[in-house]
Amino acid sequence: MIYVTGDTHGDINRFKDPAMKKIKSSDTLIVCGDFGFLWDGSRKEQSVLKKLASKNFTIAFVDGCHENFELLESLPVTEWNGGKVHKVAPNIVHLMRGQIYTIEGKQIFAFGGGHSQDYEFRREGDMWWEREQPSHDEIREAIRNLAEYGNAVDFIITHEPPASLKDCLNVDVLQRLEVHAFFEDIIKTCSYKKWFFGKCHMDKHIPIKFYAVFNCVTPLK
Repeated sequence: MIYVTGDTHGDINRFKDPAMKKIKSSDTLIVCGDFGFLWDGSRKEQSVLKKLASKNFTIAFVDGCHENFELLESLPVTEWNGGKVHKVAPNIVHLMRGQIYTIEGKQIFAFGGGHSQDYEFRREGDMWWEREQPSHDEIREAIRNLAEYGNAVDFIITHEPPASLKDCLNVDVLQRLEVHAFFEDIIKTCSYKKWFFGKCHMDKHIPIKFYAVFNCVTPLK
């Protein structure tokens, strides 16, 4: 079974939540950004990562706005279920932007990154990295990958929501990014069953196909 949840922000207690007990051996948990367990490379962080690496299920995450991109992009790139990933541990992978993965027969398009609305209050290279924002090249690669699948996938996993949903979510989009325009094009041109995103820190279904996720652990079906 494949499950999806929202931002974990480096909080190991999220994996102790009763909602996580439904995840069994050989299942996959997808985190919709702000994984946060690669932040400072400290001994404490390494200890926590070892605990996650001991889980009997796979943890896959898209990057969000609160990641240490220097640490993340220093990891080896390998192939996993048909797409490129950064490998954190044997059972922990970073789903790279614009890739499509086939998991349990389901095609999943992943595209992390976004915009920190509080970036002015965080130090660059310490608490904020410019690489949080997707590049034009990453968007172009995503377009090519989607085209190879006939612009049809089963599920979409992102950190940012499409900008057109901001009124439904009652949140502000202070800066319109190139990725926002790209997401609007996906809505118009691609076929998919459901779209999950984590940035808004809420659990809410926006009919018909959109799901904001945070604390919930939802099966993909």
